[in-house]
Amino acid sequence: MNITATLFLAFGMSMDAFAASLCKGAALRNPRFSDALRTGLIFGVVETITPLIGWSIGQFATQYVMRWDHWIAFTLLLILGGRMIMEGVRGHNCDCEPVLRHGFWLLVMTAIATSIDAMAVGVSLAFMQVNIVQTALCIGTATFIMSTLGMTLGRVIGPLLGNRAEILGGVVLIAIGSHLLYAALV
Repeated sequence: MNITATLFLAFGMSMDAFAASLCKGAALRNPRFSDALRTGLIFGVVETITPLIGWSIGQFATQYVMRWDHWIAFTLLLILGGRMIMEGVRGHNCDCEPVLRHGFWLLVMTAIATSIDAMAVGVSLAFMQVNIVQTALCIGTATFIMSTLGMTLGRVIGPLLGNRAEILGGVVLIAIGSHLLYAALV
């Protein structure tokens, strides 16, 4: 996977964290930049770890599914992208009662919930020749940037853009999966 595909994957994976951060930012009363950095750091660390876990699981299974790896990667990315699009279309209920600061464990649990797809992507990356550490760091960095930005912008544009960001992330994942399948079949 080249650097362009890695960057698209990284920012595609960060869209659900961006949407969650927009919602979190919209729920805070006068969010500070330190709150945005804290949220971005928590989301970024979790999103860095989960593809590594998924990749480890996928490495174990690689020897059993080498002939079907491109179909597995395509299917996983199609399902994850479709799920993100459906969630974006359905929308999320944000608790819009302003609070001063989100608790650490609430942010960790939200980060884990938004990074389950990164673990599944990690499984699919095990079937490809990828530098998983570089890819995971890229995903984590993109998530840090997008989550920090989401918290910062959440107060203003959260209700307007949140669902569209998740839809865009889903479309990017499906496009990556389609490209992988096309490249393997041609």
